[in-house]
Amino acid sequence: MAETIRVYVVEDHTIVREGIIALIETTDDLQVVGESSDGRTALAGISELKPDVVLCDLALPGLGGLEVIKRVLQTGINTRFVVLTMYHDHAWVQRAMEAGAAGYVLKGAGVRDVVNAVRTVARGDTFLTPGTRLATSKDPLSSREIEVLTLLAEGHTSREIGQLLDISGRTAEHHRAKIMKKLGINDVAGLVRYAIRNGLVDQNLK
Repeated sequence: MAETIRVYVVEDHTIVREGIIALIETTDDLQVVGESSDGRTALAGISELKPDVVLCDLALPGLGGLEVIKRVLQTGINTRFVVLTMYHDHAWVQRAMEAGAAGYVLKGAGVRDVVNAVRTVARGDTFLTPGTRLATSKDPLSSREIEVLTLLAEGHTSREIGQLLDISGRTAEHHRAKIMKKLGINDVAGLVRYAIRNGLVDQNLK
């Protein structure tokens, strides 16, 4: 009998999270051992439970999915990450894989893709939803700058961003200045528009 793959689910939308859990529970070889609706509780839960595979959204309250992946892997925990997201842009695939993800699945993918992704990364391989690929050109922003930009677009101040990312407010300000320079944008409103166009925040954000 195959060994059971222990799965942890990180997704902020309750209906989506419950649907993923229900899907996993229909299989014989996958078991959900924990769940979280935000990045910070995910860090604690993953550290405690040490699952084989984490299904993780990118857009999470407080601490984004990329940062969750990086922080967990920095601890040395032998956990594999599958990003489950609506972001189909190739640059996002690139960012996720650079952060340490082993799989990338779009939320519109079929049930089979989600299950196959978990099984594939659990055995040490990588999985990309058919049709997705790594970006062919270098993204202008680093993963840290993406985190800062996302929080800026959500309305957080530099001080709040510093607290959320465990950096100083001055460092957050430095990141904002670099982001503006790289993108050629001179105000926060422009950064918000850029973030919405690139799927970093909800398009209905006011």
